[in-house]
Amino acid sequence: MFNRPRGANAYSQVSLETAVQTADPHQLILMLYDGALLALAEAAVAIEQKDIPKRAQSISRAIAIIHDGLHASLDMESGGELATRLAALYDYMVERLTQANATNNAAAVQEVSGLLRTLREAWAEMPRQQAAATAG
Repeated sequence: MFNRPRGANAYSQVSLETAVQTADPHQLILMLYDGALLALAEAAVAIEQKDIPKRAQSISRAIAIIHDGLHASLDMESGGELATRLAALYDYMVERLTQANATNNAAAVQEVSGLLRTLREAWAEMPRQQAAATAG
């Protein structure tokens, strides 16, 4: 009578949309990192299972998040050298993932995942560092 998976997916989508609408810009970037990392984890599993369509879909989603989300959110005018370096790093990630998709390269997916995890951890730590600097 009820389609539980469809209902759960709909609930999950509404929950995500609500989170995006109520998030501050800092949280939105964390959500982008999380989304890209999730897509790459799915791609790694797909590579292991030799599921080419799932691999392609997951890597494409990660590329879109990195390029259309993270790279596009950079403020190149006021971001200075940091924004320039992040832009170059995001371009590198997109290039590696494009290669990974074409060659079924799990190592490249893991490399980009590691880079994204490092950036995500640093981004998550920023509010604490700012609070400590303000209090100190």
